[in-house]
Amino acid sequence: MLYNNLEAWKWQLGFQKSTTAICDGIHEIYNYVFIYLIFVFFFFYMVLRLILKRFYLDLMRRGHRQSREDQLYLYHRVSILKLTHNSFLEFIWTFIPVIILSVIATPSFVLLYSMDEIIEPSITLKIIGHQWYWEYDYINIWGDVKNYESWMIPESDLEKGELRLLEVDKAPTLPADTHIRLLITSADVIHSWTIPSVGVKIDAVPGRLNQGTIFFHVTGIHYGQCSEICGVNHGFMPIKIISTL
Repeated sequence: MLYNNLEAWKWQLGFQKSTTAICDGIHEIYNYVFIYLIFVFFFFYMVLRLILKRFYLDLMRRGHRQSREDQLYLYHRVSILKLTHNSFLEFIWTFIPVIILSVIATPSFVLLYSMDEIIEPSITLKIIGHQWYWEYDYINIWGDVKNYESWMIPESDLEKGELRLLEVDKAPTLPADTHIRLLITSADVIHSWTIPSVGVKIDAVPGRLNQGTIFFHVTGIHYGQCSEICGVNHGFMPIKIISTL
């Protein structure tokens, strides 16, 4: 029971389990950058602690009001440590952030360009956002087209085991291990077609056709929601995709 509770907390507090290579890359770069964030946090914590200990607390012990003697004392301490007009220190605190940003930027750009790369797709899924439902045009390599609308199932009509605010009456079924192209637009206002476990978040903009790609490496059901505030029923236009062999 304890193990099950810990597993439930893990997925509620962290990322959803990845289902595509792009989502794997997003999780990896998050963990990669987090290491540097921890280093930077503790470094500046120690620097601030050192400053408070050596200068501010010393002056607090001598009284709240800084006299001329206190100012000379502080200047003397800073001069001894050579923290002012120190060219080497100025070079270090400029050079190290540049190195850290470069190390972080390299894998970020690799992931960014891999997300934009569109390999010759076997299937094209056109997605049109409406207030407040999704419309799908499913086009395969033989040119067959299927068109249908996807509406949220009201809570009163849910069956046992179905998820509130996430179940829809019709969901696209897409094959795994297949390159799928997404074409996304909107018929009225700006929406955002987002599935966290797939690593996809693409805006649906009226008059504009945005493009993305999906390559499922697992089968299952993937849920998402519109993540752009699009009106009064914004929270009632969920996304459901089924990946199968």
